[in-house]
Amino acid sequence: MSTFDLTGRKVAITGARGGIGSAAAHLAATQGADVALADLSAPNEAAEAVRAIGRDATATALDVTDRSAVEAWARDIGTVDALIDCAAICPFDDWEGQGWDETFERVLDINLHGPVNLCRAFMPPMMERGGGRVALVGSVAGRIGGVRASPHYVMSKGGIHSFVRWAAKVGAPHNVLVNAVAPGVVATRMTAEQAFDENDFPLRRKAEAEEIAGPLVFLVSPAASYVSGAVLDVNGALHFS
Repeated sequence: MSTFDLTGRKVAITGARGGIGSAAAHLAATQGADVALADLSAPNEAAEAVRAIGRDATATALDVTDRSAVEAWARDIGTVDALIDCAAICPFDDWEGQGWDETFERVLDINLHGPVNLCRAFMPPMMERGGGRVALVGSVAGRIGGVRASPHYVMSKGGIHSFVRWAAKVGAPHNVLVNAVAPGVVATRMTAEQAFDENDFPLRRKAEAEEIAGPLVFLVSPAASYVSGAVLDVNGALHFS
């Protein structure tokens, strides 16, 4: 059996309506996993794509900032072996702009409070069962202060990196492994309207969503059975940590 095989496992994935989340859902399914997908609007297309390759998938509308809703989702989908959280926002705005303080609160609520809500819902049952995997999404912005991002996004992703290490210490004694990836700029809807100069990137291009999904699915696979507390840089040599 391949150490990347997810046959018989169930993976919960948030932010699954597009970009990295839907790519992770498709890849996990191709490795044999059944998936429970969520996003602010139900990711029905991603679920249908998974079912088309013969795996089970559910699609749920979920606001990750609502702790009670997150806990209800966790109860509804039942036992899961892994959680991949891709839910995030990145407004490219000016911190001196009108309304920025409200945006700041919204970014931290989704990008930091959301992962905490998810981990509080999913990690304790994993710990009780004696095993589980959690993979979160940080960013090169949390390493270097951003490529073009505003400070709210930079702070939220740096917070993810720190939270991973805290959660890893809590989970590891129970074989619950918590890790993250820190992508560079990815070609998704989040960055589509920003005019990045790709000559500034060592690989002369943005990452594709599938190139971030691969490391995320690796982190919830048997191949990563001794990886815990890591934040994997996936940025095409943009930064070395």
